[in-house]
Amino acid sequence: MNERSPRRGFATRPADPESWIKAPDRQAQRAQPDADFSARLTIDVTVDMRGRIKIAAFQRGQTVADMLRALFEREFPPPSGEGQ
Repeated sequence: MNERSPRRGFATRPADPESWIKAPDRQAQRAQPDADFSARLTIDVTVDMRGRIKIAAFQRGQTVADMLRALFEREFPPPSGEGQ
């Protein structure tokens, strides 16, 4: 009962910090870094709609957030003269 689990916890330190620091990032590459996003948009949708959105994103190999960002970029492009 007092034995520790062999799984690494969320905040445990790595056994070899040097290799951990030098290891490449394993996060998926996104179109834009997370730092570019400074506002959150909340909308109410039906459970059915949410399911359809999630399935469409999965079928396209995207996250729901990335798929909706692309949709908003297409539907609401920046005004002319404002660079991206």
